Amino acid sequence: MTKLEKPLKRELAIGEQAYVLTIAPEGLKLTLKGHRKGREIAWRELVGGDSESAESGASLEGPGAPVT
Repeated sequence: MTKLEKPLKRELAIGEQAYVLTIAPEGLKLTLKGHRKGREIAWRELVGGDSESAESGASLEGPGAPVT
């Protein structure tokens, strides 16, 4: 298995919008293509016992405005 040591970026389409998914050693980040701010979630939050905030979407809110 290859270790994740640096960010890996991939473009994906959701509906008609283009997004960039960044998979990093710290966690995941989803942003609109061409933007810097987006939604982030740390690996610790994803696998930790804080499932209530993960289900409500609160753990997906990163700094700045949410992606719509």
